[in-house]
Amino acid sequence: MKKLVLAAALTAAASSASAGSLADPIIEAPVIIEEASSSSAGVLVPLLILVLVAAALAD
Repeated sequence: MKKLVLAAALTAAASSASAGSLADPIIEAPVIIEEASSSSAGVLVPLLILVLVAAALAD
């Protein structure tokens, strides 16, 4: 009976010890997407409207 318990304990220990892989896991780096922003983005539209109004008044 003692041999049966010892065999079961060794089997359980051996199966849990070899459950993993010896190779390192491959972890992919997360993709980070940044939106491009420029400082003139908020100025461009009002400047364009000013040019159109000036062109309309010049006619």
